[in-house]
This record gives sequence, C-alpha cells and structure tokens, in this order.
Amino acid sequence: MKKYQFTIHGNKYDVTIVNVEENIIELEVNGSNFEVEVDKAIQPVKTPKLVRPKAVPSTDTTPSTGTGTKSTGKGIGAVTSPLPGTVIKIHVNEGDSVKVGQKLITLEAMKMENSLDSDKDGKVVSVKVRPGQSVMEGDVLIEIGD
Repeated sequence: MKKYQFTIHGNKYDVTIVNVEENIIELEVNGSNFEVEVDKAIQPVKTPKLVRPKAVPSTDTTPSTGTGTKSTGKGIGAVTSPLPGTVIKIHVNEGDSVKVGQKLITLEAMKMENSLDSDKDGKVVSVKVRPGQSVMEGDVLIEIGD
C-alpha cells in the first residue's frame, strides 16, 4: 500500500493505492474509494529473494556434505572450525557435560571473536586444540559424545 499527496490547483489530495491487479487500480482519495482502469497492464516490481544454504549444526552425528561437521564415530559429533583463525579460549574440559547453545570455544578470525556453541547435549569426549593454536577451516576442535 503506497501513499501519496498531490496538490492540484491548490486543492490537496491524499491518495492511497490499495490494490493493483493487471490494469485495474483500487485507490482511496481523501477517504473515498475508486477503481481506475489504465491503458496497459502494470508489471509488479520483482524484489530479489535472498536464498541462504541450509544451516547444518556443527555437531551432527551423521555424515553431511556441509562444512563444519564431521562424524567421528557412533554418537560422537565433531565441532569443526567454520573458518581459519586462532583459538582464544576453550570454555569446556574433557568429561564436561554440555547443553545445546553452551559456549565451547572462542575463535578469533578476521580480527573478530567468534563463539562456537554446542548444537547437541552430551559429554565432551576430547578437546583437540589449545589456546593460541592456529586452525584451518574444517579442523576438528572438540568431539562431543552421548
């Protein structure tokens, strides 16, 4: 719904376009409704849609073609580095129980700190990195089991 204000010969008009279908336009002018027919069909403006790839949890327990996941055995999910960077801090230890959304690692990448959170409940089976270590995209950082 678009609104316009017109001044014609000193008279003010508030115009609202209510609906456009092919060559018929429904208008509201100063509170009165009108249907106007135009000579040619009006083509609607196409707004591009942003299509994002399917988000894949970083601790999947099944093999996946998406980046950020690796299956290392039955019931074990591997948290992998989403991009190259440096491990700043590890927030869990081996044997700790973790919940979905719990912060696991802080990774510095491209001069920004990124928090990597758990996508599943479970127990930390192993921590594969240490603070200060450089990692590449896809490197296994932590393994979480049932």
